[in-house]
Amino acid sequence: MAETVTEKDTAQERKVVTPAGDPAPEVEPKSNRRFIVIGVVLLLVLGAIFFYWRSTFTEDTDDAQVDGNLYQVSSRIAGHVVKVYVDDNQQVQQGQLLVEIDPTDYQVALQQAEADLASATAQAVQATTNVPITRTSVGTSVTTSASDVNAMRDLVAQSQKQVEAARAKVDQQRANAQRAQDDVDRYTPLVQKDVISKQQYDAAQAAAASAKAAVAEAEANVLAQQSAVSNAQARLQQAIAQSRQSVQNAPGQIRVEQSREAAAQAQVRQAEARVQQAKLNLSYTKVVAPAAGIVNKKNVHVGANVSPGQDLMTIVPLTDLWVTANFKETQLARMRPCQPVTLKVDAYGGRKFSGRVTQVGGATGSMLSLFPPENATGNYVKVVQRIPVRIDFTNLAQEDKDFVLRPGLSVTPEVEVKSNDVPSNCPSPSRSDAAQQSAVPSQP
Repeated sequence: MAETVTEKDTAQERKVVTPAGDPAPEVEPKSNRRFIVIGVVLLLVLGAIFFYWRSTFTEDTDDAQVDGNLYQVSSRIAGHVVKVYVDDNQQVQQGQLLVEIDPTDYQVALQQAEADLASATAQAVQATTNVPITRTSVGTSVTTSASDVNAMRDLVAQSQKQVEAARAKVDQQRANAQRAQDDVDRYTPLVQKDVISKQQYDAAQAAAASAKAAVAEAEANVLAQQSAVSNAQARLQQAIAQSRQSVQNAPGQIRVEQSREAAAQAQVRQAEARVQQAKLNLSYTKVVAPAAGIVNKKNVHVGANVSPGQDLMTIVPLTDLWVTANFKETQLARMRPCQPVTLKVDAYGGRKFSGRVTQVGGATGSMLSLFPPENATGNYVKVVQRIPVRIDFTNLAQEDKDFVLRPGLSVTPEVEVKSNDVPSNCPSPSRSDAAQQSAVPSQP
């Protein structure tokens, strides 16, 4: 069977007749093909431009997640749990009561500490009062000792004067005895010649004997006065020694009382510290939420006995959040702090949040792992490393009013590495940091 072809030059069309006699479909004109080719080329060019713009003006990664400080709520004291006020996945506010421990033992300890404080305060008051009393007593003792010394000196002087008077009395009595003896010597030849009477002679002898007795008495009085002088001098030396001892011991006695006062004050402070500790322990019987968030991993119940440091539950924060993005080391060439970031959260269909770069990690993730790699072997294979970059939310209160963000959610951050939209409060390197950077020698 043969095919019949009819051509019309004026319409630039070609018609094909099939063996059944039906006309074949019309072929597209060459101009339409040209437009299609041009459209495809334009799409490719636009795609290349978009890829260039995306790779030049932004850096992104899918190795990123929401991060936050998980608060481990633990008991600070040992005790018996009497009440638990929360359940798992319950939202709590900062300061909200979570668990209550039996406070009876700690109330008794507080009362005991307060009683000890009252006793220590009384002892301190007594010790404080003893200091001026001791100072006055010591001063009086010193003054009395000085007065005793002066009195003993006066007594010694008086005794010495009495000795001198007694010696003068001895001389007087000796003169009287000598005169009486001279009378006896003159009367002796006269009485023998009967010039004088025997009575006169006997009277003269009696007077001489009496004068000798008076001399002996005066001499004995001198010895007694000398003994009194020695006694007075001994008492004077004793008084001087006591005065010196009082003067020497006075500061020591005052210091002893002052030391007792200081010790009493220290005991008061110790008692106050014990009271404060008892109050703290009593307050620890009420475990409160350290931050607003959601309760997770609750492992405490009524009737349990908890010990210090035992984990009771975990509080997952809802506000103090940030993003940790692990960028490749080849993506950090133009990345700087304070650059704006668009954050897309996978869990909510790519819901976008605004943020900015805060810190670039100090080491790669492999170096911070439990077993850092050792590349000293001959089987070294270069692997592109990743460095954690912290990205803070800049408007979380407005963009997350419904508190949908959770730590651990996957995020795709897009950092505008060529953006000039840097906040005015962005911290700049300090002068000391710049000096340290300039002091580092450049590598060849």
